[in-house]
Amino acid sequence: MIDAQRPTSYERMPNTACEQEFAILLEPSANRVYSENAVNMLRAEVGVFDEFLIDGAIGNVRVSTVAAAPCLRFSADGLTKRDLDCLANLSSSYVLFAVHDELLMPVAGTPLDRYDHDLLSILKYRGKTNEQFTKLLMNVTAATMNSVDAYLNRQLRVLDPLCGRGTTLNQAIMYGWDAYGIDIDRGDTGAYRAFISRWLKDKRLKHTLRESRVRRDGKTLGRRFSAEFAESKEEYRADRTQLIDVLTADTLHAADLHSGRGFDLIVTDAPYGVQHGAVNSQSKLSRNPSALLEEAMTGWSAVLRPGGSIGLAWNTRQTSRQILEAIMSAEGLQVVEGDHFQGFHHRVDQAIDRDLIVARKPHRRDPSA
Repeated sequence: MIDAQRPTSYERMPNTACEQEFAILLEPSANRVYSENAVNMLRAEVGVFDEFLIDGAIGNVRVSTVAAAPCLRFSADGLTKRDLDCLANLSSSYVLFAVHDELLMPVAGTPLDRYDHDLLSILKYRGKTNEQFTKLLMNVTAATMNSVDAYLNRQLRVLDPLCGRGTTLNQAIMYGWDAYGIDIDRGDTGAYRAFISRWLKDKRLKHTLRESRVRRDGKTLGRRFSAEFAESKEEYRADRTQLIDVLTADTLHAADLHSGRGFDLIVTDAPYGVQHGAVNSQSKLSRNPSALLEEAMTGWSAVLRPGGSIGLAWNTRQTSRQILEAIMSAEGLQVVEGDHFQGFHHRVDQAIDRDLIVARKPHRRDPSA
């Protein structure tokens, strides 16, 4: 296991003023249970950003209110434009204010979001993961790569190996990243194909759709649906495109399905054992996802690039953090520890208590070192 380390990839701008007070007003959530936990999870998310992306500039983080609305207050010393851009992507943040004598002044960063929010909100179905939590899970996983430049400036490659109907994929697309998914349920992947095809057409985005079989050693492993698209025709002609790639296949074959690929991030929800169960290689259905994760983690680790991170959400009523840590560690992944990672546990409903765990794949050592 590893402890959180602060990035050293850029220098902080000199601060000529005293420490500044800030407040984050939370975005309203239609999910009442999630909104009750959102401010505490936001506090943990801010802590992760501070450790990995913002060079330890934030302190005295606390839950407060603006009028009757919940908010998060913190102090900061010399925030840069990059810092504000990172904070603009916080999962439950609505508006960031600088506080002057209890008067609020909006502070604008530039979020990664490229498209209309309906990309995330249109699809409604039983068992869908809350969009704000999906964003939080992706943020925390991406932050632990320990590179603010990668988070803000690179077109990351994201794999959800249990993608369902694509909530994680859509969040990756929203950020301008490439989205890859695997799911064995053809009903779910078919529903996602229909949605994203219609969405691309409705938004008048220049795109190309493709479908094919995936074969290895003479055997068919699954079917692929892909879409290459861009924000404008000019971007498309210049080959500045994004990619969606969804495979209807068994995630246990991830290493064969994506042989030679190196994903920056793997972000997924383990089956919670309520709406979705877990099926292992013996085709046994279980509410406990541990057997599936133990078998699948070998392939997932193989397609994660050195320096990349994997973030996993799971139902703590079905398996324990200790079991997941052991599964990840057995594949050479380094579980990220720290006080902030204790702040994400929350209740979803009477059958689900959810938490997240993140691990990094270490860089290969230089044999000449």
